[in-house]
Amino acid sequence: MEVCYILEVDVNGEEIFLVDKKTLSSFSDRLSKLFGDLTDGSRKLKVIFDNFPGGAYGFELMARFCYNNGTIEITPSNIVLLNHAAHYMEMGSNSSAKLNLVDQTEKFLEGINYWTWSELLQALKLCQDLLPTINSSFLLDKVLDCLVRLTLPTMASPFTCSSNNSSFQFSCDTSSTCSMRNNWSQTTWWFEDLLVLNVNSFDKVIRMMMSQKLDHATIFKFIVFRLKSRYFSVTESEKCKITELAINLLSLLDRSSLSCRGLFDILLAVSRLKNISNFYALKLERLVGSMLDQATLDHLLVPSPHRNHHVYDVNLVLRLFKAFFLEGSTMSQNQRRKVASLMDSYLIEVAPDILLKPSKFAALIMVLPDSAREFSDRLYQAIDMYLQVHVQLCEEVKMRLCSFVNHDKLSAEASKHLAQNSNFPPRSTLKSFITQKSKLNSLIHNHLSHFKVSSQSKFHSNAMEEQEGFDQILNYARKHGHSKEIDNLETRLQGMQKKVTELEKVCTMMHSEMSSVTKSRLHGPGKARSLPKLCS
Repeated sequence: MEVCYILEVDVNGEEIFLVDKKTLSSFSDRLSKLFGDLTDGSRKLKVIFDNFPGGAYGFELMARFCYNNGTIEITPSNIVLLNHAAHYMEMGSNSSAKLNLVDQTEKFLEGINYWTWSELLQALKLCQDLLPTINSSFLLDKVLDCLVRLTLPTMASPFTCSSNNSSFQFSCDTSSTCSMRNNWSQTTWWFEDLLVLNVNSFDKVIRMMMSQKLDHATIFKFIVFRLKSRYFSVTESEKCKITELAINLLSLLDRSSLSCRGLFDILLAVSRLKNISNFYALKLERLVGSMLDQATLDHLLVPSPHRNHHVYDVNLVLRLFKAFFLEGSTMSQNQRRKVASLMDSYLIEVAPDILLKPSKFAALIMVLPDSAREFSDRLYQAIDMYLQVHVQLCEEVKMRLCSFVNHDKLSAEASKHLAQNSNFPPRSTLKSFITQKSKLNSLIHNHLSHFKVSSQSKFHSNAMEEQEGFDQILNYARKHGHSKEIDNLETRLQGMQKKVTELEKVCTMMHSEMSSVTKSRLHGPGKARSLPKLCS
């Protein structure tokens, strides 16, 4: 009498099945190798699976196949579980069964091109849930490839009958997900359905779309759409992850396909994330900065993360404008003029901010070269407004801000207004201030150049001259009221004097050592050689 071995199977701790070992082993090499030929009298066996694909339902499908003598109805809704279970249980071509499950499922997958959109989405969700298990990546790639082909505008929509002329056929599916809106275009109907993509699948899909030559503008819209949609349902760390991936993918797209508004939407989202990588944040800023000629004032009015410093994020705007001018020769004069006009609009907007420090306001002005501005009227308007609000500024700071206005680029009306403006000093006074500042900068530059040369030659004879030069610069600066420059200059000059003193000590020590060596050589045997004169 043939012995019947009952096999107790614990599937992922979800459910326990009692099955016939021989029935399952005849189709599964994994069970066959596990138990081999049992000769003892034990009839009760147990096996525990901790990561069976699809859990209890996946095992039930596999067992049904075995008990039906290698037959089961394979459909798009169960193909993923059956295929994964077949590989997990080693029910492939190496098994003793003629009708192995791996071959049957893979033969069914040959008709994946005829699946409906909803069937592909269902398969996609199952593949993502089962990752990372045996062969899931292969099946996932096949599903994603079919989905990407369907998004191409030349393909028939899954909501309409397939074309007879197309080698890639898709049947009508009236029961498909009704996420497509009637007013959506034929190029974006799939956006909402593909929100189910996880991070890895999303990365694969975008790269597949690019390889299939899908319009980059459509890809960009989808990236922005997904980013906005997912932000409301994920954690902070997940937001950082999907945002960093989006930024990385954006850099692969053609610049002409990018929307300035969409980029600023992403930039605004990034400004709210605390833990995003600086590498990706700067990468996005460089990308946005390179397109500033397409931006509007509303785009730049990003709230400051530190409201106690200023209302708008001035530091972000400074970085964006620096990124634009890093493009250098690639920017036309027309683009530069547009960006200059944008900055002047921004200056007028932020000028009334009582918290905006003059150093930041000046930095915004100086980030643009004067050549970028065709006219100075709006710059003058912004500075005038800033001076009216910040009445507590000292005369030196006011003078410095006023000096940024190029009088030669003012219109007749603006020049007339400036002449009667009590906030602005007379033109002769302002010109004198600019001349004095230019002389001071020139004096410092010339003296520093002289110091570099003299520091490489003689020190003893030049020490007093250096001190006199330092005093001359400081006296000139004090005489003409450059208090801020004096503070910075004294610090730099003190450091120079310290270096001079140190070098004098080294030179004295070297001179002493060289003298003693010379004397010993002169009184020693052999011919005396003259030594190079290092210091004198």
